[in-house]
Amino acid sequence: MHKRMNWDAINFDWNQVRSFLATAEEGSFSAAARVLGQTQPTVGRQVAALEAALGVVLFERVGKSLNLTSTGAELLLHVREMADVANRISLTASGQSQSVDGLVKITASDMMSAYLLPPVLRQIRLAAPRLEIDLVAANEIRDIQRREADIAIRHVRPSQPDLIARLVAEDSASFYAATSYLERVGRPNNETELAKLDFVAFGEVEEIIGYLEPAGIPITEQNFRLGSKSGVVAWEMIRQGFGVGVMSDKVAELTPGIERVLPKREPFTFPIWLATHSELHTARRIRLVFDILAEYFSCGR
Repeated sequence: MHKRMNWDAINFDWNQVRSFLATAEEGSFSAAARVLGQTQPTVGRQVAALEAALGVVLFERVGKSLNLTSTGAELLLHVREMADVANRISLTASGQSQSVDGLVKITASDMMSAYLLPPVLRQIRLAAPRLEIDLVAANEIRDIQRREADIAIRHVRPSQPDLIARLVAEDSASFYAATSYLERVGRPNNETELAKLDFVAFGEVEEIIGYLEPAGIPITEQNFRLGSKSGVVAWEMIRQGFGVGVMSDKVAELTPGIERVLPKREPFTFPIWLATHSELHTARRIRLVFDILAEYFSCGR
């Protein structure tokens, strides 16, 4: 049985608490270190120092895994409340700023970050040359409420109640392959012939199959010999002639040596949402960037 904490006697070191929270949510010191931008030994030392300060065991080490103890689970509830309060204070303070300088974090997929956002970043620099822009290229959804980003560009509508979300465009995507690949294997004339070709996976194969099968593409896991969770890497594999993939039509237009497969087929469509926290939107620098992005996408880039 783990020792129960005396909450009245606790004096927190917030860095230790952040390391505990990240470790509890990510499941390991190494994953927590990546989230916090620190080294694994630093995170481990901070968690150990917190355990020593409280006189309790927060994690059970089972091989390479970390499991919360009952005391750790109890502390986690309180720490999350503290983090929410701290984040709200930070959001409110940021929202009061009316200066067109400072840092704005924008998160988008790696493909959008690499291929589609550079032109609008030039517009932002012209409009506000003192702004600092941190472009977080990530295919997983970043948490605006926890300040991992100020503005998110997403293909699904954000569901959190405290977010401002605006549908700014409907984009399209189609099947593409390198001309060199199609000249080697032949150009398919229909979906059945397309399903006989190699595909390059961007993300989880099961999800791709689940999306394409209802669209009339009878592919299986055997179609996928190569893939990557990085869209930039997967697209380069396609460009190098390893197979077929689905890609934004606007990205494909920017890529030489690529051609559309089944060009008469109706493209896929997907939405583009901009999201920011309702309190952050009152900050002039974030509102300015949000509005420039919204105009850029709504005008068709």
